[in-house]
Amino acid sequence: MRAWWQDLSDLVLPAQCAGCGRSRTSLCARCVRAVRGAGASRVRPRPEPPGLPVVHAAAPYRDAVRAVLLAHKERGALGLAGPLGEALAGAVRAGLPAGDTQPVALVPVPSARRAVRARGHDPTRRLAYAAAAGLRRAGVPVRVLAVLRQRRAVADQSELDAGQRLANVAGALDVVAGGAGLLTEVGRIVLVDDLMTTGASLAEAARAIHVATSSGAVPAVVMGEGATAPVMAGRITVHAAVVSASPDSFEINRN
Repeated sequence: MRAWWQDLSDLVLPAQCAGCGRSRTSLCARCVRAVRGAGASRVRPRPEPPGLPVVHAAAPYRDAVRAVLLAHKERGALGLAGPLGEALAGAVRAGLPAGDTQPVALVPVPSARRAVRARGHDPTRRLAYAAAAGLRRAGVPVRVLAVLRQRRAVADQSELDAGQRLANVAGALDVVAGGAGLLTEVGRIVLVDDLMTTGASLAEAARAIHVATSSGAVPAVVMGEGATAPVMAGRITVHAAVVSASPDSFEINRN
């Protein structure tokens, strides 16, 4: 039986790197570089779901990046929120116009309540706050607005294809009472998530924001390929940023 101090040391000084398994470090320098990527870029899933906003990602979802995201989300390695949040902040900055000083709101895509209960934490919201801290250090005026909620239960997406995921999340999200006013006060909205696969969840989140903010002073919601909703009074731009996306979506972006 292990001594109590050995168990405690594993909490304070994890036995293995979450990315590659290297001993006695929570995340080695090589895996930190992998999570940050070579520079955030725009990504597009194939097929691209209707209404998907412009999305930027830090790194492809494979190898060490995949392992680190799973460790944070599923195994509760909360110390990884720092480097993952830095990567997410880089993806957010990549989607902002150069020199723009307009306030930014990070809106996390909500997890299912049952998933949050099972994991004991909300990984996407945690990453949103970590990214906001990094953006503030870089001089970006930012706040986190956790105003999206699931209005109905959805199935686990992991075994669904692109079309099934779209059907699964269609109409599943809405904005909490009072959230639309907060969104219109900020103007520039960045949906954030840890991972984009088919883009269905991000497209649904953008739809929910558009519906909520269209009832008052109607904004313009900037969607994929530069398509824009009508402008009536005021303007909201909606983009998205994720830590990671499928490798194919990076390849499509380069073509």
